[in-house]
Amino acid sequence: MIRDTRTLRLLALAAVAAMLVAAYMIFIYAPQDQVQGPVQRIFYLHVSSAIAAYFCFALVLGGCVHYLVYGNLVADRLARAGALVGLLFTINCVVMGIIWAKPIWNWDPTQTWDARFTSTVVLGVVYAGYLLVRRFASPGRSAMRLSAVVGIIGFIDVPIVHFSVQWWRTLHPGPIIEQDALPAPMLVAFMVTMVCTVFLAAVMVAIRYRLELEQEARVLESSASLELLPQR
Repeated sequence: MIRDTRTLRLLALAAVAAMLVAAYMIFIYAPQDQVQGPVQRIFYLHVSSAIAAYFCFALVLGGCVHYLVYGNLVADRLARAGALVGLLFTINCVVMGIIWAKPIWNWDPTQTWDARFTSTVVLGVVYAGYLLVRRFASPGRSAMRLSAVVGIIGFIDVPIVHFSVQWWRTLHPGPIIEQDALPAPMLVAFMVTMVCTVFLAAVMVAIRYRLELEQEARVLESSASLELLPQR
């Protein structure tokens, strides 16, 4: 994992540049949808955010499993970093989905149950719970093991979210990418946006990992200082 500050700054600048490219593809390159109009452009970042969240939660799964098997602290840090970034992208996906659905289907999430929306919210709640366990449980191996179990169990909801539109009747559109339902310019815009968004998520995970290291260093330094205090 990258620890050099200068490299992280360069990657952050590259991520910003990548998202500017994505914005160009979404608002200039991609044609306007003839049925839904400008609001359809939310699709590109809405779906890309979901895919970025999937990758983050897969990282959490791998990190949690690796920690439980080998007790590797690097894997534990990666899982923590991936959980936070994945949660952010999940929230972004949910908010964009609500904004998109309101003018198109006049959908109100408080009135009409939707399988994709509900399972995605549950996914966010589970990983928020993972982070809360790490935040409020007594520090140490027991908290790491408990949160690792939560992280592993939480990943079960990822395929449920992905296949929910096929398993249940839902207002959410079907898998239009797999069905090759997008015109070529829209597909190109989506693919570029997806790559840029996943790259942004990876950079955010790297930055969060660095912050986890710094936080651990401060805790160790504080503990060492307390040990050096004279005993009364």
